[in-house]
Amino acid sequence: MAVLMATTSLGAQAGAGTAAPASTSDMSTNITTADQYFQQVSNRYQQINDYSCKLTIASAKSTMTGDLIYRAPSLLRIDFSSPAGQVIAFDGQTLQVYIPEYHVVLSQSVDTTSGGSGTGAGLATREGLKMMKRNYGIAFETSPEPVLLAGTTEKVVRLILTRKTVAEGFRTITVSVAADSKLIRRLEGTTLANETFTFDFSGIKLNQNIPENRFIYDSPASANVYNNFLFNSAGSGN
Repeated sequence: MAVLMATTSLGAQAGAGTAAPASTSDMSTNITTADQYFQQVSNRYQQINDYSCKLTIASAKSTMTGDLIYRAPSLLRIDFSSPAGQVIAFDGQTLQVYIPEYHVVLSQSVDTTSGGSGTGAGLATREGLKMMKRNYGIAFETSPEPVLLAGTTEKVVRLILTRKTVAEGFRTITVSVAADSKLIRRLEGTTLANETFTFDFSGIKLNQNIPENRFIYDSPASANVYNNFLFNSAGSGN
């Protein structure tokens, strides 16, 4: 059961300056569950038409940095500075990953309802939040009170999401939400193999009217293309 967030007001002064206890009905109106808080975050992202930010993806094996752009409902692109030249692009139907080290493009048809959430970074979008709410149980990590985000001076509310059924992807996701803006600052996903990937979103700029053509990715003509590298789409012969 989700930890409850509550701030109860004192009752009116009664008798000789004694504060009357808050009534049960007053207390219930001030309670916010983790599910309700997560819905507030989802509502915040419904107001976002596009955004850009700096992205850092870290694991035990490597750290990647780059620039991310997103346009609702499902356009996503990441241009990496480390490793230099690597690109992840999602146009709403096809996920493309260009790996310059091997001079290959990995291309995958994706369920249009995912919003690019298969990239991990795509979880911080309208569609990604819908997917998490659908597939995960939601609770406050330890407390509903804002805490310092590790390595920063920012206050965040931390939620822990636990997958409802065994499946591919993250077994648990810890979501750090900026207390002042309700924007996702960090995602920490742990896989079934107990590997943890951290996605940091910083320098977020909202609603800049990013044009759709910014999300078009033309891979190098000489690159080898591998289709449906994750799994075969329904009815695909690849």
